[in-house]
Amino acid sequence: MSNYIKFLRHQLKGWPQQNYYLFFFSVGCQVMTLVNQRITWLTLVTFIGTTLGVLCILAINAAKSVNGWLGILSAICFIITGYAAGNYLSIGEQLAYMITLDIPVLLSVNWNVNMVSKIRKFNGSTWAIAIISTIIVYFVSGFVIGRFTNDPRPWIDAISFSISLTAGVICFLRYNNQYIWWLASGLAQMVLWFVSFKQGSATLAMFVNSSIYLINDILAFTISPWYNKKERARLVKQEAAYAKTSSTVNN
Repeated sequence: MSNYIKFLRHQLKGWPQQNYYLFFFSVGCQVMTLVNQRITWLTLVTFIGTTLGVLCILAINAAKSVNGWLGILSAICFIITGYAAGNYLSIGEQLAYMITLDIPVLLSVNWNVNMVSKIRKFNGSTWAIAIISTIIVYFVSGFVIGRFTNDPRPWIDAISFSISLTAGVICFLRYNNQYIWWLASGLAQMVLWFVSFKQGSATLAMFVNSSIYLINDILAFTISPWYNKKERARLVKQEAAYAKTSSTVNN
């Protein structure tokens, strides 16, 4: 157990500096949003969820598997927030993240060991599968949620859900093309939560959180090991050194 805790601590180290800057910027924005409104149990849950959620997406940006725990904890908070806002597909989105990304990352030994060296890119067929899957999920989820719930924004909700669900699967499969989907997801979630806020169904914190996600996605194309070869090489060496140190200590 102690070795696993050390592993998780190691997973929070060695990120690109821009990731840490973005995290503290996010915390500052969320604190200002929190104190400028009436503080309730829901705003506190949202604050905790957004803080953990930003850590989760930054961990993914840095190709660190600690995103599994961070994702599960933030998902629980976002499920509560989504239910309160009536954005039911946002609940499905968080459950989908847990099922397709967070839990598999925690259970998969291969994903957790030097994951950064296993990054790959789409070919023609995988592009087609990803795009068609997103479109199918959009129409099916939008129809179902609009027909069987009182979701006030079913088709906006469905856009965010379909893109995010596909992005989670692509991420777990270790394709760097995930960030095209994450970028689109960030834009869709900004629209969803802004409309929800304007209609009085959610706090502004969720819109701010989506904005931070969008900034992270843009950063990923420049400094993340998913795209930056130098950063990838640095992390490969870092993981190799950590594995060697851990092996020496265990022996």
